[in-house]
Amino acid sequence: MAKTKAVSGKRKKFSLFDAINYIVFIIITLIILVPIWKVVVDSLNAVGVYQFRLWPSQFTLDGYRVIFGEQGLFRPLINSFVTTIVGTLFGLILCTLGGYVLIQFDMPGRNLMAYFLLFTMIFSGGMIPEYLVMRRLGLLNSMWILVIKHGINVSNIVLMRNFFEGIPGSLFEAAKIDGCSPMRIFLRIVLPLSKAALASIGLMFAVGVWNDYSTVQIYITDPNQVNFQYKLRVMIMDGDTPPTQYPVSQTTLYNAGIIAAILPFLILYPFLQKYFVKGVNIGAVKE
Repeated sequence: MAKTKAVSGKRKKFSLFDAINYIVFIIITLIILVPIWKVVVDSLNAVGVYQFRLWPSQFTLDGYRVIFGEQGLFRPLINSFVTTIVGTLFGLILCTLGGYVLIQFDMPGRNLMAYFLLFTMIFSGGMIPEYLVMRRLGLLNSMWILVIKHGINVSNIVLMRNFFEGIPGSLFEAAKIDGCSPMRIFLRIVLPLSKAALASIGLMFAVGVWNDYSTVQIYITDPNQVNFQYKLRVMIMDGDTPPTQYPVSQTTLYNAGIIAAILPFLILYPFLQKYFVKGVNIGAVKE
């Protein structure tokens, strides 16, 4: 009887609610993965016919040869990599320093500074004042405008501040007793304990810089300064496909360009997923 009750008790753990959850998440996963799989198959299919296939009917890599071999697309791709790496580092530097300043409770004007930053999250100057500022800074027709524009993100500063506040105060007190300066505490204690937050927020910065084509569309007219996302949009929306020696259809080329645009983060995200989830949870929830 005891064994029967134990078995029945284990069976009750898997409830109807759990079954519905599994079904719902499987459906959501399929909704996300099926379009991506279709784009992957179409990018490897030499037959440029709009249809759904689980496997390419005529396998080819000519689309990717064009994307990574055409000089007109290679320069924007390099620009995207450079701006994404530099923009992520620049954003993390400003974000971590800003968050560290906001946890200095004895600093005069700390609350005023925090309210000023939060005010910018609600109200902005608008497109025309922003354009005039960028022109005064000499950033028109420069790919470095992506680095400067995405460098300060108030929401990421708030997340980083909340993460820093979760570090035990005894560590700060012990470091001060040992004679550490505030900057040395930041470099030797705060940053090594913030790997999860740095990974998650760094990924946010990287995705924002990499996917930004609207800024390029507004501020940049020099073809040597555009990024890959903008060039890809022009190629798909305006039909501005580069001439190629490979017998590849436009549909194959379009889908190969889409995969090339999202490929870096498809490779990078699995390695940062655990840090991403942990960093966002700790930075967003204050106990």
